[in-house]
Amino acid sequence: MSKLLNQFRSFYFRNYPDDMETHITYFSIFGGLGWDIDTTIPLNILVEKLILENFSSLNEKIEQLTLEDDNNKKLLRALAIGDRRIFSAFKHANLNTAKGTAALNYLQDKSLVSIEYSREEPIKNSNPHNKLKRSISRHRISHKVLFTQPFIRFWFYFIAPYSHNILKKNYDEFFKDFKIKQSSYTSLIFEELSEILLNYHIRDSQILSSGSYWDANIEIDILTITDKEEIFVGECKWTNHQINMKELHKLNEKCEKLDIIPTQIALFSKRGFSKELLSKQARGLALYSSCDFDALLKNIHKEELIEEFL
Repeated sequence: MSKLLNQFRSFYFRNYPDDMETHITYFSIFGGLGWDIDTTIPLNILVEKLILENFSSLNEKIEQLTLEDDNNKKLLRALAIGDRRIFSAFKHANLNTAKGTAALNYLQDKSLVSIEYSREEPIKNSNPHNKLKRSISRHRISHKVLFTQPFIRFWFYFIAPYSHNILKKNYDEFFKDFKIKQSSYTSLIFEELSEILLNYHIRDSQILSSGSYWDANIEIDILTITDKEEIFVGECKWTNHQINMKELHKLNEKCEKLDIIPTQIALFSKRGFSKELLSKQARGLALYSSCDFDALLKNIHKEELIEEFL
């Protein structure tokens, strides 16, 4: 069982949120802490009371986890806000390869992050007499990084940039940023949980490869391949708008560019789907809304769940 799924289940059985949308929203911030969270209280109030007002004690624990090392903290910040690609994170953290790799190795050893390996194939030059375009030849295949606890990512995404103001009890800039970026922040957790839900529904098959897919030109939120050569692709949208046919067409275009024929397309939406898209749902198209994530909570022995603690 994945660590994120374990934390997701533990959060539910500790706090019993009213619905899955609330569960995912609050879990994306407090997940992994092992705290009792009253999810009926507005999120802004909880964040201020439990995190901002306890900044000093939480920051002390963060400093211990990172050995008070600036390189470790700069890399965590770059990974939290960036595209998760290792090389671009090194660049944004202003770390050379040696320092970046040392910091990344430490964060892995402390189980703060894990590596998601690229499945991109190296570009082959079919004609050795012709040089590849400069943009192609300079492209580097890069693995990505995932945080192992939602709260750690939340801290370096939202809290760390405003630490000086928060210490002075000035929360205005933090809340302004939080209001603007909260939805995009939650999208990654939703994507990770969506992959878990998809793989749960195809659990009778042996999964050979699963995760997001990216290369120089295309990104797909979920690409899962089974031993039966079945291909499942998925896209996730954590927005307040229903997904419509446009998203299905865009995903089909990506599949054509990758020269794959999916066994099933899965779309995951915070707020559901248009009537036209719902009418297309069949064996080759699966549609999942927030409420469908309760499937991940079935047949669970609560005593087996162990949460991460900061």
